[in-house]
Amino acid sequence: MEYLTLGHPPFQGLAPYQIGELFGNLPTPAYVIDQARLEQNGQVLAALAQRTGCHILLAQKAFSNYDFYPLLSQFLAGTEASGLYEARLGFEEMGGKEVHVFCAGYREDEFAELLNYADHIVFNSIHQLKTLGPRAKEAGKSVGLRINPQCSTQEGHAIYDPCAPGSRMGVTREVWDQQMDPDTLALLDGLHFHTLCEQNADDLATTLEAVEEKFGDVLPGMKWLNMGGGHHITRPDYQMDTLERCIRHAQETWGVEVYLEPGEAVALNAGYLVSRVVDLVENAGVHIAILDASAACHMPDVLEMPYQPPILQAVAQPGGAHTYRLAGPTCLAGDVVGDYSFAQPLHRGDLVVFGDMAIYTTCKNNTFNGMPLPDIWRLDPQGGLEQLTQFGYHNFKARLGR
Repeated sequence: MEYLTLGHPPFQGLAPYQIGELFGNLPTPAYVIDQARLEQNGQVLAALAQRTGCHILLAQKAFSNYDFYPLLSQFLAGTEASGLYEARLGFEEMGGKEVHVFCAGYREDEFAELLNYADHIVFNSIHQLKTLGPRAKEAGKSVGLRINPQCSTQEGHAIYDPCAPGSRMGVTREVWDQQMDPDTLALLDGLHFHTLCEQNADDLATTLEAVEEKFGDVLPGMKWLNMGGGHHITRPDYQMDTLERCIRHAQETWGVEVYLEPGEAVALNAGYLVSRVVDLVENAGVHIAILDASAACHMPDVLEMPYQPPILQAVAQPGGAHTYRLAGPTCLAGDVVGDYSFAQPLHRGDLVVFGDMAIYTTCKNNTFNGMPLPDIWRLDPQGGLEQLTQFGYHNFKARLGR
């Protein structure tokens, strides 16, 4: 049984002294963002953009830690937002880079303010394109429409499949043919599709074939094509050649600028959640370690996806000599991270270090049960830690009343 060590991808950036001397002194739970890993990911993405001429955006829904935006702005073309607040954050913090917005349904009372921040506005329906598109166009914005190629490449994660039957995401060709008219088509500068989630480029190639089959006649009239996110570009086994062929195919076949908007790839393996064992209990022969970190509150994708994050000196499977079920301290019976085998027995007070905790954590966590939000720390390339936040009772209370 191979336990994850400092040499494995989720923990490659760490040194032994950081685990003991630095992480050991952190008040837990705590998120640690690894600046060096962010820079490595950024360099991979910037090199891709330079080779192909594509534009790469940060999908803020996965990573919104704006203290690192000045660093990322060196490598990326801008940000992608899912609504007003993310658009404003990208506008204010990414140093004048592009701001792209897609929302499944724009609110009339927010749209005027949104136009102050966004460069590209992508609509989800032809109705909203007709009603709000002219205002965006008059404000000098580039206008797009999300399409649905009806090509599912997800396996086991229906909640993340925008192409599932009955999906609310994007316009199918059938709806396009029923509702599109020449005046509305004239508003469009580009098309957008997003169908992937933590996937390789072979699934993008499959999706692009479906896009070409259903919308290939429309694309030559467009200025740009946004291929969405979910591309695991910075993963070691990613099929970069296939991605580059997809980008060049779109550029050469339809004469469009190509945008990609990954979130995970920007911050993949660039963060840790440092926790401690609060207690050890046993039930029906199952050894359970209660942590001061919660799956439900601090890493909600563990329950939503679901998935098991990597842990230093452990492996996500039972059967080893030291197997524990890791669980949070909340009242939710299902607040369970999963079963892990550890290289050594766990004791009360031991550190448990989760990997790949930069994405979908700090931007999705919550204070259920009054759980404190973990503070966020920067791990600099020299091995130093800097505290970026100071969360406390006021953060919990302020969400619930005046």
